[in-house]
Amino acid sequence: MSELLAGRVAIVSGVGPGLGREVARALAREGADVVLAARRAASLAELAAELRAAGRRVLEVPTDITRREDCQRLVARTRSELGGIDVLVNNAFDMGAMKPLAEADDEDLLRPLQVNLLGTLQLTREVVPALREHRRGSIVMVNSMVVRHVLPNMGPYALSKAALLTAAQGLARELGPEGIRINSVLPGYIWGPNLEAYFAYQATQRGVDPQQVYDETAVHTALRRLPTPEEIADAVVFLASDLSRAVTGQSLDVNSGQSMH
Repeated sequence: MSELLAGRVAIVSGVGPGLGREVARALAREGADVVLAARRAASLAELAAELRAAGRRVLEVPTDITRREDCQRLVARTRSELGGIDVLVNNAFDMGAMKPLAEADDEDLLRPLQVNLLGTLQLTREVVPALREHRRGSIVMVNSMVVRHVLPNMGPYALSKAALLTAAQGLARELGPEGIRINSVLPGYIWGPNLEAYFAYQATQRGVDPQQVYDETAVHTALRRLPTPEEIADAVVFLASDLSRAVTGQSLDVNSGQSMH
């Protein structure tokens, strides 16, 4: 079977120990050369070595997407060392303050907006000229199910992600005539080490088995299970590849059927 992204170059922002790492692995597995961007360089080296061992070209570029000079350096290095850009996965995010909107001050609202909306748009602006050169390209925004169902104390985060969803749709309309597609992936709960630790903590607080906490959460999904980071990453690959060549401006809910839109 041919690789879906053979010969493509993909940038992934927010590459840490969670979803960003699995997205980079999935893109590389489908043939893409990958640029790993994160604020902390230490989180990139091990993954870069793994992907190089698999035969991929890999760049590690420490990047704070809220700093324009960082975004410019990221794009410049990618173009000069890998020859161009075909895919951008905007995965960097900031949860912000966990408090009710009615109690959130301007700083509480601005913090997640600075990263989730403004930083993401800043990196996107720097990448678009490279995509225009090919008159094709795919930008995938990693959004969140929280825009469908706002949870208590997550109003500031949801506000920033809702703005990002609207921005993605606007960009899709504007850039579509140039062959550039913009879509969003909306995960909910992602079953991995972080969520596992959180469920274990909840179980300890309640005096129950962690499996009970999992089951109580999963029962709200149609599939009765929580998706893994690898499954979210596969959805990103779909939107990055030519399998979705007629898809733009869309939001794909990847949450085992917890939310259906």
